[in-house]
Amino acid sequence: MFESLSEKLERSFKILKGQGQITEINVAETLKEVRKALLDADVSYKIAKQFTDDVKEKALGQNVLTAVSPGQLMIKIVHDNLTSLMGGDHVDINLKGDPVVILIAGLQGSGKTTFSAKLANYLKQKKGRRPLLVAGDVYRPAAINQLQVLGNSIDVEVYTEEDSKQPVKIARNSISYAKEKKYNVVIIDTAGRLAIDEEMMNEIAAVKETVKPHETLFVVDAMTGQDAVNTARAFHDRLNYDGVVLTKLDGDTRGGAALTIRAVVSKPIKFVGIGEKIEALDVFYPKRMADRILGMGDIVSLVEKAQEQFDEEEARKLQKKIARDQFDFNDFLSQIKQIKKMGNVKDLMSMIPGMGKAIKDLDFDDDAFKHVEAIIYSMTPAERGNPKIINGSRRKRISMGSGTDIQEVNRLLKQFEDTRKMMKMMTTSGGKGMMKMMQNVKRTR
Repeated sequence: MFESLSEKLERSFKILKGQGQITEINVAETLKEVRKALLDADVSYKIAKQFTDDVKEKALGQNVLTAVSPGQLMIKIVHDNLTSLMGGDHVDINLKGDPVVILIAGLQGSGKTTFSAKLANYLKQKKGRRPLLVAGDVYRPAAINQLQVLGNSIDVEVYTEEDSKQPVKIARNSISYAKEKKYNVVIIDTAGRLAIDEEMMNEIAAVKETVKPHETLFVVDAMTGQDAVNTARAFHDRLNYDGVVLTKLDGDTRGGAALTIRAVVSKPIKFVGIGEKIEALDVFYPKRMADRILGMGDIVSLVEKAQEQFDEEEARKLQKKIARDQFDFNDFLSQIKQIKKMGNVKDLMSMIPGMGKAIKDLDFDDDAFKHVEAIIYSMTPAERGNPKIINGSRRKRISMGSGTDIQEVNRLLKQFEDTRKMMKMMTTSGGKGMMKMMQNVKRTR
């Protein structure tokens, strides 16, 4: 996510490295490179120029504070302006209503149907809501079936009228059905087109007028760059939607849409799609995104993700097992499952400050733990509970059973032993920081 932009911005700040003070000359040189980085990221020239002009105005004349170099000061100014450009403060989804009606709009292929299911899952799992999905796309082949499959995967009902070709009627009837069945959120997926046309706009406007949604979200593919911004403007002029959803932000996107869409339509980005899995949906925080763009990581989001999978009672039990040197492969397997639920491994690692650059050229399999899991599942219950009994013949059997090389089995056993020693050392020396951090996050959310 934003790897190219992050790298180019980092190079631009090196101009100020070692400088004693900020001057008009070194600021101009730095901002020339910043503007080039923004333009390469598909930010429009007008917004890129305005951005660098604002940074220049704030940077010139500022005295270097104690222990703050010109480079660090410039990074802070750019960070603050990036945050402001992307909206400043986080804006949450509106959930005031009974039922809350959420209308999803966008072009075909932008990811509306998948996002609708992701949003239903998010509201169900994290907000305690009882959502109903509505199949309002009556034109695209298999659109209804796709939504039903996604709905079944998260145990959310999908309202359909498969013989009807009237989206307005389907949307209206779904509200009555939701009230009857006591659903408190209605998410209406609508039809898209390959390009904006009058028929499409008239239809989505009619649906909005009929159901009067509490929240209208415009879904746009972040990989389309400035085209995404232009489409967002056209939809906004007609629908006056409440927020933007950027999908495929984990793909080969340069980031221009994420950076500028807020400035163009004056509507907040509320969610970003970061993968194909149903859980791969993040709430958008401008400051956290600016942190990640400038290579500062996003430790708050990382802790929040961990806290969602974090069971305090289980953690206390695990801590006791580690302290008694009883941590085994059953516990190890349990931890792997929790990490997998948190999301893509490379994305998680990039949230750690300083790690983004270190891992940018590394290739992480989406299922990076599959070989490890195969090896552990090939062990007997006795071997998982007491790894010390795994001798040469057992290693050979485990290798054959898991379809891996014996070297991989040996490597895992050594890594496991090293991990166990490190965890015991952290626990016995009072290493309860992560638990306390996650408890603090829980209290402040």
